[in-house]
Amino acid sequence: MLPIAARPVPGVPLWVLGAHGGSGESTLADLDDRWRAAGHWWPAPCPQASPTVLVTRTSSQGLMRARAVLTQWASRTVPHIELLGLVLMADAPGRLPRPLRDLSKLVAGGAPRTWSLPWVEAWRLGQAPALDDLPRQVRRLVKDLVSLTAPR
Repeated sequence: MLPIAARPVPGVPLWVLGAHGGSGESTLADLDDRWRAAGHWWPAPCPQASPTVLVTRTSSQGLMRARAVLTQWASRTVPHIELLGLVLMADAPGRLPRPLRDLSKLVAGGAPRTWSLPWVEAWRLGQAPALDDLPRQVRRLVKDLVSLTAPR
């Protein structure tokens, strides 16, 4: 189970929560200046629900870790979290092998919505390409998350 942070940080429009080390948490959080990486901790309770997206790599270990984190969320041990969905970040270039595709579908069933991002070689090299230069799936994710976290 992931721990819960001790001190609240109000006003964060989106927390990016990595299910495991190397999940892509900080890479994803860097896509928008207002988003914050949660450091593999559930955000602390605030007066308002904390919009959060869970991110994992598509390796077997990453998917199993995401499954455990989604189970923790579903058990209502973190009722202050508004989980927006799960981001599956490719762990390697190319198509997922069938067993991992099947596992990713199973794990994704525990999240309100799911986005799948392809391998981005620039991220592997520590580069931060402009959003317009990233694959359409990444641009779509950003658009969706900005829309989901917009003031109502």
